[in-house]
Formats: sequence, C-alpha cells, structure tokens
Amino acid sequence: MAVLWLDEISADDLETVGGKGASLGELTGAGLPVPPGFVVTAGTYRSFIENAGIDDELFDVVDVDTDDSSALATAADRAQELILETPFPEELREEILEAYHEVGNGEAFVAVRSSATAEDLPDASFAGQQDTYLNVTGEDLLNRVRECWASLFTQRAIYYRQEQGFDHSAVNIAVVVQQMVDAEKSGVMFTSHPSTGDPTMIIEAAWGLGEAVVSGAVSPDNYVISRTEDDIDVTVAEKKVMHVKDEETGETVEREVPEEKRTERVLSDDELSRLVDLGERVETHYDTPQDVEWAMTDDEDFMLQSRPITTIEEPDDGNLEGAGSEAVVNAAKGVTDGSGSIRSAETGSDDGSTSSDGDSSEATGEILVDGLGSSPGTVSGAAQVVTKLDDLAKVGEGDIIVTEMTMPDMVPAMKRAAGIVTDEGGMTSHAAIVSRELGVPAIVGTTNATTVLDDGQLVTLDGDKGAVLEGETVDPEEETQPVEEVRPQSPVKPMTATEVKVNVSIPEAAERAAATGADGVGLLRTEHMILSLNQTPEKFIEENGTDAYTNELINGIRSVADEFYPRPVRVRTLDAPSDEFRQLEGGEDEPEEHNPMLGYRGIRRSLDRTDVFAHELEAFARLYEMGYDNVEIMLPLVNDAEDVYRAKEQLKAAGIDPEKRKWGAMIETPAAALSVEELAEAGIDFASFGTNDLTQYTLAVDRNNEHVADRFDELHPAILRLLEDVIETCREHDIETSICGQAGSKPDMVQFLVNEGVSSISANIDAVRDVQHEVKRVEQKLLLDSVR
Repeated sequence: MAVLWLDEISADDLETVGGKGASLGELTGAGLPVPPGFVVTAGTYRSFIENAGIDDELFDVVDVDTDDSSALATAADRAQELILETPFPEELREEILEAYHEVGNGEAFVAVRSSATAEDLPDASFAGQQDTYLNVTGEDLLNRVRECWASLFTQRAIYYRQEQGFDHSAVNIAVVVQQMVDAEKSGVMFTSHPSTGDPTMIIEAAWGLGEAVVSGAVSPDNYVISRTEDDIDVTVAEKKVMHVKDEETGETVEREVPEEKRTERVLSDDELSRLVDLGERVETHYDTPQDVEWAMTDDEDFMLQSRPITTIEEPDDGNLEGAGSEAVVNAAKGVTDGSGSIRSAETGSDDGSTSSDGDSSEATGEILVDGLGSSPGTVSGAAQVVTKLDDLAKVGEGDIIVTEMTMPDMVPAMKRAAGIVTDEGGMTSHAAIVSRELGVPAIVGTTNATTVLDDGQLVTLDGDKGAVLEGETVDPEEETQPVEEVRPQSPVKPMTATEVKVNVSIPEAAERAAATGADGVGLLRTEHMILSLNQTPEKFIEENGTDAYTNELINGIRSVADEFYPRPVRVRTLDAPSDEFRQLEGGEDEPEEHNPMLGYRGIRRSLDRTDVFAHELEAFARLYEMGYDNVEIMLPLVNDAEDVYRAKEQLKAAGIDPEKRKWGAMIETPAAALSVEELAEAGIDFASFGTNDLTQYTLAVDRNNEHVADRFDELHPAILRLLEDVIETCREHDIETSICGQAGSKPDMVQFLVNEGVSSISANIDAVRDVQHEVKRVEQKLLLDSVR
C-alpha cells in the first residue's frame, strides 16, 4: 500500500513512515490528541523513483565533492528536477487522492510534511532539512508530495548527509498528510530544559498557526515552569505578526496582530495547565524529554509533532514522575496569585506581581551612571576600571570592565568579563559590536563611568535599560545573558532571493553566528585577530617571524570558513586606525593624527606598507590552496579605481588570480560611491556598503561621539541617494552589492535595500532572524505588486 493511516502506525514503523510519521502514530495510539491523517510511505517514494527509472541517475548526480559549491548547486538542481518532472503513475495518484478525501470527508485543508527515515536520530537530527506545506487542498496535494520528496536533495540536505556520513541511497523519505488545525493559538513545549536537561518545562505561545513560532517570525510569550517547586516565570512578549489561513485563497499568510492582542497573554491558567498535563503524558509515554509542537482551537488541544530533545548531552532524570504533575499544575495556576513574576519582554518592567518571598529577578537600586544599552542582559559583579592596557590583567572572570572605549586588543579580557561599560561610543562602536557577539551585557556612551565607578565596587549592569546600579542587586542564579532564545533555533529559515548574511568580529563568535542560519558571512574583520596579540604587525613579525603572523590570520579565518562552509565568508583586510596601533607594543612609531578615522588606515596603510600587506595576502593564498574556496577578499576604505588597481597588483604578486577568486571593495566614502563605475571596470566582483563610515563621512558626524549621536542617521536622504546610485550602477555591470554596516540590521534600511535590488544584507548576529523575515516580507510584497 502507498499509504498508512496514523492509527495503523507505531514506533516499529520508523523505516516505513520516517521519524515524524512514527511519532505521530505513537501519539495517536497512546490516545493523545493528534489531528487525523495518513502517511505516504517511504517505500512509495522508493518505488516512484525506481519505477520511473531515475534512481541511478539521481544518486549518481548527488555523488559530488560538497566542498565544491558550484558542483553542489548543480547536483541539487538536477536531482530536484528529476523528481519534480516525473509524473505520478495513475494508480498511485488515485490511492493518495482517495485517502485525502477520507480526511475531513471531502476537500479538507491539510498540512503536508516530509518525514525522512533518518530524521530525529539521537546523534544526528535531520529536523528542518525537508519541507512543510500548510493549507493544501485538492490535487495540489500531489505536487506537494513530490516537492517533499525533492526536498531530500537540496544543497543543504546533500551537504548535511555527506558531513554526517549518510549514504544518499540509504535515506528514504515519507510524507505526512494531516487535517489542518486552524489554530487560534499555538507554539512549542519542551518538557525539560533543552540545553541542560533540568526539570523545567518551557512553553512558548503565540497567536495563529505555529509556523510563526517555529520559524522565528514572532517573539512568543514564554512560560518557564519548575517541576520541583511551585514556581513559574511568565514573559509576555509583544507579538506583532501571526500566521493564519486566508479565508479567500486558503493559503497561509502573515498578518499583523490586532493592537489590543499584541501584549495580551496568550495562555490562560487553565490552558497552561492542560498543556503541562499533555507534556507529562507524552514524556511519560516516551520516557525521555520531548520537544512538542501544539495548537489550540475552540478549546481543543492538539499535538502536531513530538520528538526527543537531541541537544541534551547528559539529561537529568527527565520524566515528570517524581516532580509530580500536581506541583507543575499548581505552579501554572499560581501565576496570578503571587507565586511568580510576569514581565513585559518589550519593556523589561514588572507588572506588579513578585515572587512569594518578596524577591524579584529584576535589577533594582540607585542608578550610578547610565548610557545606551548596546547589548542586553543583567549581571552583577565587581567593576574594574581600565585606563591603560596594563590594567587588563586585573580583569577576572565575572568582573565588569569599565573603560573609556574598548579596543581590539581588549578582546581577551572582554571574553572573561561579565559585562562592559564605556564612557564613549554608540551602538556601532567596537564595544557594542563585540559585546553582542560575545553575548556579554554592555552599556556605552555613559560619559563618566570611569570617574564615577571605583575598582572593586560591586555594581549591577542592566544592558536592557542602559543603567549601572549600585550594589549586587541581582542574584548570580537570576542573572540574564543576551544569548539566543532558550529554545534552540530551528534550522528552518525563510527562503529569500536577497541573501541574508551575518557580521562576525571575532572568530570565537563563528559557531553562534552560523547557528543563525545566515547565508554566509558578509563581514569578517581581520584586525581583531592581529591586534588582540597586543603587538603591531611589524613588531609581531620582528619577534615571531612572518610564518607566525600569517598563521594567526589563517587560523582565525579558517575557523570561521570551516563553520560556514560552503557558504561564503567575506574577509576584510586589515583596517585599524593609527590610535589603535599606537597603544600596542611597537606602536610608538605610529603617526600622531588629529582624527585617525580620516587618516592612515584601511587600504591606504596596506598599499603604503606592502611588505606587511603581502604577508596578509599570503594567508589568503594558502587558504585557497587548502581548498577554502568560500573565502572572499574585501578591501576597506577604497576611494577610487587607483586604489583597486594597485591592490589588484598586490593580489597577483601573492599568487592570487583576481579572475578566479572573488574579491571586492567597501563603499565607505562618498568618493567610492561616486566612483563605483570605475571600480567595476577595475574588476571588482562586489561592492559592500560600510554604512557606519559612509554615514559619518557624508554627514560629518563622528559615530563614536555621544554629543552628536542624534545626528548620525544612516537613513538620511543623502545616504539613501548614494546607496541607490551604487546599486543601480553595479546592476548594470553585473556586480553584486551588499551592506555590512550597522544599518543592515534596521527594518527601514532592509526595506529600502530590497526594494532597490541589493544582492545581500549582512546583519549583526542578534538581528539575523529579524532581517530574514523582513526581507521575506518585502520580497513577497514586491512579488504581489508585480502580479496585481
């Protein structure tokens, strides 16, 4: 038979119906509320490709070197084409449609989800590698089934299997077809903490269909329930969008949440209790912590999916037995009677309820200094005032660095610190950018922190509100850090024509950056790899040799390139102003400059000190020899074509063929923007906007000067005009355009760039998800406008 009904399926049928299908069959058999449906079996997929005679070609075509990105793309395209262009045999077509008509007695709306036979293995989760389609009706079901089969051969899926050591021909795919739940509210539930395995149930909830929560399109309400104490923590988020079924077309669409419901709590006490009970039942059934997708409609609860949590390395005694569901349910019911704290995710403020003993995890106390909250989170620790590099040695684990402004050579100490406070700087300063990448709470632009705060003084840093408070007002166990959501990010991300990449300041942030699902790295800074050595390049080479210098760069770049392969990693050559070099050992010969940002930096320094630049380029050449063809070279602070031609000669001298390797220029000055046609003719492959510098140079506003911060506006009409002209010119010359400045993380800038046709947008790590969804939204609008 081509199909099996869910009530016919158990865990023993894994090889027949895949992980998702087997789980849903188990849940159905256990009497849990699962929407009715059936599975098009994995054997049906295998018969389809074998009877059509495409199986041999299919597996041959994907047997490629996945390190060759071009070959991988070609293989994926051909494999999917083979499946999508092969017609359904009539007998199979009739059997699937007959089963469909039995679901909901007619033309029901159904959800179509792939279920790979290797999915959700304990040591290699395939979750998210294949596709899901919602609100499918009629004969369109056949197309969706075929598309699920084809999704087994996307570039990502091919690469993933190769990396995990799976034989392509040994992995089959089933397709789950279920009646749609027109959900009023939905979300996910972890029956134990997904990272630590602690006895904590975590539930996330939003309005509408659950895809908005799973994909990251909306910030959901968060309910954290202790299974050992009568305690619950509720964070009510501002839920701006929801996914719903369009009543006219039947398609799944994104709508704005009505104003009155945006900050309304999604789950009532009774609904939360019901979910807790479901969580207990499913974890008891499987005897292991579960990741559950759920939905509610008309006071009915449904389980859409349940799978083991694969991110817990050594789980605690994970089932709910022993904790007692009564305690958990009591905790849920105690939310509004004083046993928990309800906070607004938008403001971080308490709504008035406190914990039963009067404590609150919210920071309180006298404000000592305040500034811009540039990296969120709340921590307490001892302040360590750093006025010179020698002071960095006193910064220990858990201390809070207080300094005038951070520099790249401070990064090792920043890694040890619990928080960072600076006198100067804005949201685009070194302190702000690196703190966000390290996940360390930070406040910048206080103007006086180094004079007000004393060494060893216990303070609390509130990175959300931008305030430093007196005393250790937050218990260490209640400190919050600006990490990713508690729930691991789903590998599923919006598919967009405009690529969304990520900025990386330090190699140590590569793993966190890659977890965002970005299409690559739009900016990897090299200066932090070198300046963190506390020596100028010349001094380091003098004491350690040229190989050591080159290897520092190779190791730093390689760690990021490995994490993202085969996705591209755009590496900016050394760009640090003279004042940063001057503070390093060997920096006494650096020029004294009134305004270093307008001085001896970027490509100017590289073309003047070609001996050092040659060693830098040697690192790229060796990376290419090692097979890192995803590395791209980006030249900073280019002014005109002469800079490009001279740099091009240096590439050739280092053994790098500019015709075979991808390289380009930063557009950071008005001169570069106005000369982009000449830059294109000089041979660049891409032009990348550095809006931080482009804005300050165009508007004559120092971006690190808090006194004129209100005049720093990347959306100024003059800036937009320059961006528009560059994109148009580059399109005429078949040159890619991108943005890697701070402005790339802002919705208004994203909307403008996508409308203008930019090739890619590179955002800060913590903004990638938001940018992905904003790009998708703008592209969909453009598509709709074009067909109306």
